[in-house]
Amino acid sequence: QVQLVESGGGLVQAGGSLRLSCTASSGTLTTYAIAWFRQAPGKEREFLTAISWTGGSTYYADFVKGRFTISRDNAKNTVYVQMNNLKPEDTAVYHCAADVYGGSRLVREEEYDYWGQGTQVTVSS
Repeated sequence: QVQLVESGGGLVQAGGSLRLSCTASSGTLTTYAIAWFRQAPGKEREFLTAISWTGGSTYYADFVKGRFTISRDNAKNTVYVQMNNLKPEDTAVYHCAADVYGGSRLVREEEYDYWGQGTQVTVSS
């Protein structure tokens, strides 16, 4: 079992960058695939990107390709998502999620067993 904590959110202007972090307050992330999802007000939660438990495979939703990069540092027990060229429509609460020994192409919420509380990202125009 693992408890996830996101950090790194905040307010940024359009075109700016943020790096979000997902760490484990208890347990280790090394045997988990980690994904990032986001949920904007009035919208459903949507998949953004995921990295396999080995770190050897990543997958991105089409609308973030070229702007978001996911990576993991097992020594720091942390998964990151670097977000560049942010747009106002990227404003949402960003969540990380974990699936034990998962691959990177797990895009459905129900495929993940553990979720963090989320971090708010606000992009101003």
